[in-house]
This record gives sequence, C-alpha cells and structure tokens, in this order.
Amino acid sequence: MALDSGTGTIPIAKKVPTTRVHHGDTFVDEYEWLRDKDDPEVIAYLEAENAYTEAQTAQLQPLRDKIFDEIKSRTLETDLSVPARMGDYWYYSRSFEGKQYGVHCRCRIDDPDDWTPPRLEADTEVTGEEILLDSNVLAEGHDFFALGAFSISHDGNLLAFSVDTAGDERYTLRFKDLRTGDLLGDEIPGTAPGATWSLDGTHVFYQTVDESWRPDTVWRHRLGTAPDADVKVFHEPDERYWVSIGASRSEKYLMIWVGSKITSEGWVLESDDPEGEFRVLIPRREGVEYSVEHAVVGGRDRFLILHNDVVDGVKAENFVLAEAPVDDPSNMTLLIPHRDDVRLEDIDCFADHLVLSYRREALPRVAVWPLTSEGYGEPKELEFGLELSSAGVGSNPEWAQPTLRIGVTSFITPMQVFDYVPATGELLLRKEQPVLGGYDANDYEQHRDWAVAADGTRVPISIVRRKDLPAGPKPLLLYGYGSYEASIDPGFSVSRLSLLDRGMVFAIAHVRGGGEMGRLWYEHGKTLTKKNTFTDFVSCARHLIDTGVTAPDRMIADGGSAGGLLVGAVANLAPELFAGILANVPFVDPLTSILDPSLPLTVIEWDEWGNPLADKEVYEYMKSYSPYENVAAKDYPAILAITSLNDTRVLYVEPAKWVAKLRATKTGDSQLLLKTEMSAGHGGVSGRYEKWKEVAFEYAWVLDTVGLADA
Repeated sequence: MALDSGTGTIPIAKKVPTTRVHHGDTFVDEYEWLRDKDDPEVIAYLEAENAYTEAQTAQLQPLRDKIFDEIKSRTLETDLSVPARMGDYWYYSRSFEGKQYGVHCRCRIDDPDDWTPPRLEADTEVTGEEILLDSNVLAEGHDFFALGAFSISHDGNLLAFSVDTAGDERYTLRFKDLRTGDLLGDEIPGTAPGATWSLDGTHVFYQTVDESWRPDTVWRHRLGTAPDADVKVFHEPDERYWVSIGASRSEKYLMIWVGSKITSEGWVLESDDPEGEFRVLIPRREGVEYSVEHAVVGGRDRFLILHNDVVDGVKAENFVLAEAPVDDPSNMTLLIPHRDDVRLEDIDCFADHLVLSYRREALPRVAVWPLTSEGYGEPKELEFGLELSSAGVGSNPEWAQPTLRIGVTSFITPMQVFDYVPATGELLLRKEQPVLGGYDANDYEQHRDWAVAADGTRVPISIVRRKDLPAGPKPLLLYGYGSYEASIDPGFSVSRLSLLDRGMVFAIAHVRGGGEMGRLWYEHGKTLTKKNTFTDFVSCARHLIDTGVTAPDRMIADGGSAGGLLVGAVANLAPELFAGILANVPFVDPLTSILDPSLPLTVIEWDEWGNPLADKEVYEYMKSYSPYENVAAKDYPAILAITSLNDTRVLYVEPAKWVAKLRATKTGDSQLLLKTEMSAGHGGVSGRYEKWKEVAFEYAWVLDTVGLADA
C-alpha cells in the first residue's frame, strides 16, 4: 500500500502478524516479514522507500553537490602516506585524483643506516617505485570493493591479499610474487580478512567464519598446494568467542587469540616452526582478559602481559602490566600496578624500548619506556601541546628501529605524523594532513564540557565550533556511540568543515558504555545498566540546551550501529529535545536479534547485552529500551535511517521494521525516511568518492532539518 504525499509516494508496509513468546510475554511483530530479502516484495518495499527518500530530498541535490565539491576541493586527491621501513624497502600508499581506491607501493632503501623516510612527491614519479597492489584495478566491474588482508612475507618477496566484492565480509585470499608481478595459482575463497606468514614464507595462516560470520577456525596453507589440503590448526566451538591470529613484532612467535567480550586466551608457536603445535599461554578463566607481547629484557626473553585479573585481592578493572618467563607465562611479576584513573590499553615491544598506550582524563596517551642492559628505565609520556588531542602508535613494523612512528590529531588539528627518537627525545614532524582551500585551525575552537547525569555522574562532552559564531543558541549535531568500550576520541574531519563553516556546532556525548573514562565507564553502560547510555545522552542534550549552546528546534542526534540503538532509544525517551535523528545502520531491533542464536554475532553479543533467552530479567530490561518495540503514538523528530542490504552485523531488516512501525504509529507530520544501499555492507558504500557523496547526502539533510540549507 502507498499514499501520495505530493512529493513522492509514501510507502506503507503491509502488516503480517508474527507472534513471539518468551518468559510468558507475547509480542506481536507485524513487520518481521521484511527479514526475507529473497522475497521480491521485500526488495520492492525497500526500493519504494528509496524512491520516496529521493523524492523527499530531491530539492537538496544542489546542496549535496556543493558539499561534495567542498570535500573534494579540500582534499589533496593525489597524495601519499609517509613511508614506513620494513626489510629492504620503504612501504607507502598512494591516492590519485579521479580514482576511488588506494594503491600500495614500495621503493628500495638506499642507505641501511638512514631511517629518515624519503621525501616523495605525490605528483612526480618515484625512482624505482614498485606498485604492489592497485585496488582500482581489482575493483573494476564491481559495485562494491573492500581490501581485507595485505600482508608481505618476511623476505619481502610475496604478498598475501584478499578482496570482498559483495560487502558481506567474506574474502577471497590470493597471493602475488612481487619479484615477477605474477599472481600465484593459490586461491582460497570464503576467508576472514587477515593473513599471517610463517617466518620462512612457506606457509600462510588464515581464518574462516562460521554460519554466524564468527571467525572460529585458523588454517595453515602451504604455498603451492590446493586449498583442500589446508590444515586446520585451531577451532573454537564456543560461539561466544572470536578467533584471530598474528605474529609478535620480534617475528619470533605466532599467536592465536580467542576472545569474548569479557574473556580471552592466547596460544603460541615459534614462527620458525610453522607445522608445530600451538600451546596455550594462560588458560582462559571467565571474566579475565589478557594480551601478551614478546620482549627481550636484560638479555632474557620475556612475555609482557596486560591483564585484568585479581591482584592483591582486588580486581584490576583498568588492567595491570606484568612480565613472565616465556616458558612459564603464569609466573608473573607486576611491573605497573592498577590505577583507578588510568586505563592501560596496549603495550608495544621493540628491541630497546617499550611503548605504553593508555587513557587518562578521557584522552588517549602514549609513553616510551626504555629498556636497558639491566632491565627497565623510566617511562616518558609524550606531550604535543594540544587540547583534546589523540596520540597513538603508527606503523612501526621493525623490531629494531631507532625511531618510533606516532600519529597525533585533534578536532581542529589535521593528522600529524611524527618520528620520535627515543635516544634524544626529538619529535620529527614527517607530515601533516593537507587541507586545501586555506584552512586555518585558529578559526575554530574545541573544548571539554561536563553534563551531570540523572544519578549524579559527570559525563564529558567534546564541543567543536567556529570562533566567530554569533551569540545565542546554535544548530548542533550531537554524536554518540556508547557500547563495546569503544572510545570516540578527538579526530580531524575534512567533511565536518562543511557543517562548522555553515554555523553548526559539533559535539560528542561521551556516554557510559564507551571506554573514555576507564573500564568501569564501560561496565556501567552495558547489560542491566545499559539505560545509562541513553539517559547520559539525554543529560548531555539537556545540558547543551540549558547552557545556551543550542535549542531543541536546532539539535540533531547522530549515531551509527550500536550508536543507532542509542539515538533510536533517545527518540522514544526524549523526542522533544531534537529536531532530527540521523541513524546509520542502526541496531534498533536488538531484542529480536539477541533472541536468535542463528543470527550473525548473536551469541558473542550476550556478554554485552545479556542473554534474554535464558534470563527473564534481561528479556524484560531489553524490551523496555528496544527502539522498535517502544515506538509509540507520539510526535517524533524528523528521522533519516540509512542501512545496507548486505550488512552482516546489523541486518537491514532492523531499520526497515523500525521505519515501517514508526510510519504506522507516530503522530505529527515530521519527515521519516529510509535509505538502503542495495550493494553494500556494514561500512556502507565503497570508494572514497561514493563515501563523500553519502556524507554529502547526510549533511544536506542535517542542514535542511536545522534550517541551514541556504547557509
């Protein structure tokens, strides 16, 4: 059924009652029929929604074109990355004007003692350049393209790479002889993205996924043999755990990692013995997470272990760092004790120093810790003089190198790439992300504010704006995520300038469920405390209104994936605070998904959300906040939901059902739009120009919704 709106036909999804019964509760789902994407009627409905969305937004095409041109004009389209040294080569990637995808290249090292990366010019030919892989060539003839594995053998002679041309995150693994440029005959379909070489380059380890898209098995492939001869070296039957494989930077060990949301386990094998048997590092225990890196300390091989086990009778929620002999990883000596205000996140090991990555005051930080002949020196935190900055370790493939590649950015500082020299303390700027068109960071400001949640918790808000905005409430885009301990850290965006320069303020609500304020920040926004994520966001919105930064008629809530669940729940909780809701691949029907163990990712998600199949309390709690199940007959803000037909993480059916129910239930005449990419996955469209067009589509809708379409 459809209604004529005057600007396109409004799609009205038919109702086909499906009954769901759990824990004595009956829920009648009238739109579950939309799950069958092989049904022509489902595709017809999605296409009708697309046609309606296009008709409703057709007048914004000139603005979309203008925003696209702005992004394009600010971007140095022909560019290259700072070369990273590995073996006998400098490796880097290129982008070219007019081409959607990147090109991977390398050139030989002239002087083995010179660690200064060559100054390559983007628009000139590089002497001795080898093109290793051109994704533009691989993408020809495909509507979607994603590069998965890109792994060079230790001798630099072979490349393992994988591609996905459907958007379903299942890749085909191929191999290339870099000496001749020839593709080898080996071809392995249906793999997960990665690939790890043995030390001698004779074997490659890769993963496959189960029917729920969970990486569950590690295989060993001997180059030159048929895939059906590949050896299964590890399989994890427990559906709560994902499996991955990699190598230590020292190249001495291969490591298989098995992890759920709250538990991890590592297995290790010497990389010069690829046909040997992996052995467990520390047996898994429910609720204990750990990671291991190999270091040589005082001439001895050691494993450095980050873990959150109990230390001195207290659970190390924010993790501690310990060392142990490689032949007895459980025999640990504490190196860095637990701190309530510092969340240890990672340890990188090099021949003569360690690099600690951690979080303090809701910001990511880096410290370099020298190794001496006796053991450990004094760690030094790197300072960059930027407010609300993010610092992180860049590409450092070599075990023994005199420099450390570091990336630094902020909301108003384009990405800067430094080489830090531990021996001297020098910070050498290698590159700053170019922003064309006369960008001046001094025209903008960023600062941290704090809202007070309903239970008294202080919630950080990051705010970015132009300095020259007039007084009074401003149009504002409030972004949030708040799940999986993911932190939304300061970062520069070329496309965001198109909002800021039109007078819009950009803000991030760092709500509980994320990781910005440490592990307990995450723990207090998951399972049976998940509603803190939503009420924190509402508290941030109210704070921004109460302090005069914005007003309800000019604020947009923005979130994607689990952040789409956030803004969907907020639309039910406090629709009066927002002019619009932008929801990308939104997880808005969580209870239906988490109740079905056959769906991708469901079982592993039980640690995040709880298991509503087994626990009535979890069922009732999830039902009380599920955006889809709590749609009511009331006025909602304007809503734009964007999804992808081939998404394997958040199925298209969730936003499709949500929009169908909203259209049949809500009151008022606010705009309600669904846009489905018919040949894309969870990450949306592929290709940088297509992504820019998608951003321009979203931003034009945002600007129109807050009255800035003519700005």
